[in-house]
Amino acid sequence: MLLDIAFLDDSTRPRAPKLENLTAHQRAPGRHLKMIHDHLRQNVTVLRNMIDEVMAGEKSVEEVEAETEALTMVSNYRQFGNLCGQHCQTVHMHHSIEDAHIFPALSEKGEAWKKVIDRLQAEHEIVHALLVKLIAALNALVGDPSATNFAQAREINDTLERVLLSHLGYEEDEIGDALGYFEIGV
Repeated sequence: MLLDIAFLDDSTRPRAPKLENLTAHQRAPGRHLKMIHDHLRQNVTVLRNMIDEVMAGEKSVEEVEAETEALTMVSNYRQFGNLCGQHCQTVHMHHSIEDAHIFPALSEKGEAWKKVIDRLQAEHEIVHALLVKLIAALNALVGDPSATNFAQAREINDTLERVLLSHLGYEEDEIGDALGYFEIGV
């Protein structure tokens, strides 16, 4: 599943100009961005643990269904549709702020920043597509807890985890400091 996701190769990712001598105040928005991302990281870990527990026979399908529905990330993606229409509530808010305020403001700071922003926006679309696939796989797993459906859910979740963690780290590294430096804020 990862073969068609080229952005995991860091050498293909544009790099932002390095910003020197930032104050603690200027670094604060980047720390805030990381806190938001840490929430998404936590959800991915919970999903991985649930799949592992079911595969090991430690958790019932009913328990997975209840716990999955309770995850903010999953319920929001299910409620708010796809990236072309509306984003899920959590990521919608995060992406909307980035798309409407942060990304345009950074894109105006020069061509290097624009290249990073274009890449981040493309990565958002891939992350969203994987989340949609994971929701479908989890629904299939609940309806039919077969070995095939477990394997499919596990593969998609593993892919999402790798992609999302890579994306979040890239975003934090490339634009975290810029948020405070350019007084864009999160």
